[in-house]
Amino acid sequence: MVNFFKTNMEPNKKLRIAETILLILLLCGSVFSFLSGTNRVNADPGSVTADGSAEMFIDPEAECDEELSVCEITYSSDADEMIIRTSPETFEELPETMTAYIYRTADGTRLFFDHPDPSVNEVRYEYKQVTAVDSMPIFNLGISLIILSLSLAIVLFFSKVFTTYEKCWFLSIMVLATIFSVLFPEESANGVNGVVIMLLYLLDTFLNILCELLISKQSRYNFLVSLLVEITEIAISLVLMYRFATMVVTLLFWIPIDILSYINWSRHKDDEDEELTAVRRLKGWQEALIILAILVWTVGVGYFLSGLDIRTDFLGNNRTLETAMIYLDACASAVGIANGLFIFFRLREQWIAWYICAALEAVMNILAGQYVLLILKLGYFTNTTYGYIKWTRYIREHKEEAPALF
Repeated sequence: MVNFFKTNMEPNKKLRIAETILLILLLCGSVFSFLSGTNRVNADPGSVTADGSAEMFIDPEAECDEELSVCEITYSSDADEMIIRTSPETFEELPETMTAYIYRTADGTRLFFDHPDPSVNEVRYEYKQVTAVDSMPIFNLGISLIILSLSLAIVLFFSKVFTTYEKCWFLSIMVLATIFSVLFPEESANGVNGVVIMLLYLLDTFLNILCELLISKQSRYNFLVSLLVEITEIAISLVLMYRFATMVVTLLFWIPIDILSYINWSRHKDDEDEELTAVRRLKGWQEALIILAILVWTVGVGYFLSGLDIRTDFLGNNRTLETAMIYLDACASAVGIANGLFIFFRLREQWIAWYICAALEAVMNILAGQYVLLILKLGYFTNTTYGYIKWTRYIREHKEEAPALF
């Protein structure tokens, strides 16, 4: 492992200095973003003045989970929104329409209350909630710059491991993820702040593309990164309360198969380069059986999970959308299992499975509005093509036939 990650510090010292300076600037930018966002959220609203009132209507899909002590219910009118905090016991008593009293702070921020003459503490609390939402792009920029700094550090300290193309691809995906995290901030869901959700998304993107890149290089160290991927994706599923098929498969299949695959790949090193793992291809009849198994799994698991009463406000309590996501997730988890087995047996067909998984997950990300994760799928599609070409070239040069898997 030491030889694999050995750095090359002598060549092109000027480039190394430039990369180091850029790394420092990114870290400084991250610190500045967090300080700016924090100062804005904790700022004093100053004096407030009454600015009229408006009739607002309750969200027709609003629900209040009995397990929660406080629920946030949205009343809206045109582009304005007012959040009412209520207990499950009083939720049913809320009227369909409500008068919102509008107040304007010294900096022009509009605050909405369900009663006139709010107290100083109420004004400060509401102002903090509004500025926290408005400041999400700033906090997202801060966390994305940290992840981007980590990406640059990988390229900087392990430069001998990656080609110029691989470095450019890796950093390009992370720069795009940074841009999307600012343009499309995540809303809070299930009581978890949107900034935390975005952090998980960016970590998932960073770890996944690094893992995929190492797989394309036939490096067994991809499985060490993959374990971190599994932990991150389990956290995302728990936070958003969705994709339970994938979460269970991750717990019971992916984590064990990652460990076993690392051991298996370590036993099948290339004869000429011990940092490479010998890879192979699958036979036609084996492909047919796997496709049949995927179809059976999708229908069976999808039908089972769609019958469970599991709700999440992440999907807006849209039952039709939740059911569609369940079946897509069941199919993605089935293809994922096949993919894990392909990787374990060092088979080229794992790249085909990556294509299918990327397409299914891209559809789910679009349906759920997780636009920043589309950058990860872009990374999947581009690196999958790169990995397929590299593995095919290796197999053609070594002419190694795959033994029967069953």
